[in-house]
Formats: sequence, C-alpha cells, structure tokens
Amino acid sequence: MPTTFGSFAIERTVPASPARVFACFADDTEKRAWFTGPDGFVEKAPRTFDFRVGGDEFNSVGTPDGPAHVFRAHYYDIVENERIVYAYEMYDGETRSSVSVATIEIAPVGDETKLTITESGVFFGDPAEADGRRHGTILLVNVIVAYLAGELVR
Repeated sequence: MPTTFGSFAIERTVPASPARVFACFADDTEKRAWFTGPDGFVEKAPRTFDFRVGGDEFNSVGTPDGPAHVFRAHYYDIVENERIVYAYEMYDGETRSSVSVATIEIAPVGDETKLTITESGVFFGDPAEADGRRHGTILLVNVIVAYLAGELVR
C-alpha cells in the first residue's frame, strides 16, 4: 500500500470571540452540534470525548448500511482560547486511511477570531487522499463558521 505525505493550513476569520470558537472544540455538546459527518450519517459506535492534555476522543459514523468512518484522537497540548494540538488516525471500515498531527490556533482579530487549522499527515493507499483531506477540512471549517453564525441546520 503506497504512502503519501501531505501538509496544509486553512485560515478563516469567524464571527465569534476566541472563547466561543475554542468552545466549539472543547465542549462535547458544542462539538456534537457540528462534528457529525455528512447528512445521512449515523453514529456507528458510542462516542467518547475526554478533552484534556492526555485525553482521547473517538467518533465512529457512517451511513446506516455502510462502513464506519472512525476518528480516533489524542490531545497533546491545550491552551484555553488559543491553541489545541492533537494527533489522530482515520479509518474507513477496518482500514486505517491516515495518521495526522493537527494544530488549531485561535487569535482575536477585532470583534472576530482568526481560526487556523494546520495539519501534517501520512495517507495510506490512494495518493489523492492528502488532497481529499484538505478539501474535507475546508468543508468542516465551513460547517464551523455556519454553526457559529447560527446558520447550521441539521
């Protein structure tokens, strides 16, 4: 199985305070509101969320009759309202598709917040997976922005 390495950074100014943006990642109820997968996805296994340095997160979703898409993360650095660093692996069914290190940076910009997500990872199998992750993360940031703006409808 071939490996592909990829890195990217996505920056977006969002209409919320740093504390509000941080809560989207740090609070289980907040994160459940936007980190759910595409429409039609269901929870395939119980979620876990232990947001602290040394804590783990597990999320398994998919279509009712399809394989699970699994996100398994471990938190390494958390600075409230400023930064989150974690490593995570993704699975498609039983197959690990990637292992990444991600950093979320949160900085005030006037009445808004600059959100920067930087990721570096190794992707297994299809070389297009690295570009696909960047595209998927852009879509996820769009969901976060809509959620913070009160425009996310689930």
